[in-house]
Amino acid sequence: PLDIKEETAAAKCSQPCLGESLSISDLECSLCIRMFFEPVTTPCGHTFCKECLERCLDHRPNCPLCKQSLREYLKAGRYSPTVLLQDIMLATFPTQLAERRELHRAEMAELSNLTKNIPIFVCTMSFPGIPCPLHVFEPRYRLMIRRCQESGTRRFGMCIYENGKSFADYGCMLEIRQVELLADGRSLVDTIGRQRFRVLSRGHRDGYHTADIEYLEDRKVSGEELQELQSLHESTYRLAQRFCEHGDLTSRHILMQHGPLPEKEEDIQASADGPTWCWWLISILPLDPSYQLNLFSCTSLRARLAQLQRILTALLQQPP
Repeated sequence: PLDIKEETAAAKCSQPCLGESLSISDLECSLCIRMFFEPVTTPCGHTFCKECLERCLDHRPNCPLCKQSLREYLKAGRYSPTVLLQDIMLATFPTQLAERRELHRAEMAELSNLTKNIPIFVCTMSFPGIPCPLHVFEPRYRLMIRRCQESGTRRFGMCIYENGKSFADYGCMLEIRQVELLADGRSLVDTIGRQRFRVLSRGHRDGYHTADIEYLEDRKVSGEELQELQSLHESTYRLAQRFCEHGDLTSRHILMQHGPLPEKEEDIQASADGPTWCWWLISILPLDPSYQLNLFSCTSLRARLAQLQRILTALLQQPP
């Protein structure tokens, strides 16, 4: 008769090894046809890569396979990883899993470049240092915002639409400060303007626009030219204060919406984009977007202040 040790060994031999009973195709996501990455399982029992499922739910709140409603699942806003499946993949196909992770890392590295193929949101004028709240509901922009967060840059470009082009030649980088996800997958995104840029070339990625860009920088001046610039800056700021104190209904409404005129900065040439109060003023003045864009693309603080001075003088001369 076999002793106990031999019986155990025989039993082990008769049980197929997990690696032998599984093939790579058993661990493929049915959406991207690649090995699962961060697998999540829906309440209806289907498993997908987290990113693949999110992209499907951007378009409609149903399971991509059985079409069961996933509204409640989407509303929860949480995707718990399928830990057992991750452990199985690690135990059976460690090399392929490492390759899959490396592929994802390379994709994230590409998305985190802030001069090449930067994502472009085509919507409104935005300005350096000025908050820009957004309501994001289009699937392509939902994907774009998620990628900006996942890549760690939390930044994307904002441009206005321009006739004959997909978007204008100049735009502003926006930094995501906070994202409030709504139950149906839409989101309220609180952003603030950072650097201005010029578009060098245009492209696309997964439905949204992209661009290769270069950042704009105001030309620095010194000596007598700087003294003249300081003087022009002072007088224009005083006009801006007068305009804000004008007290008519429109300006009171503007101040309620946009907050008070920002304080003057110590060094008017410290930022590559010049003083924030200028951008605040350009954002609230009743100007045509093409004129705003003209002021925006100007890299001479002197020329920008001179234009603002002319506009403010004309507005202050109008009867309330």
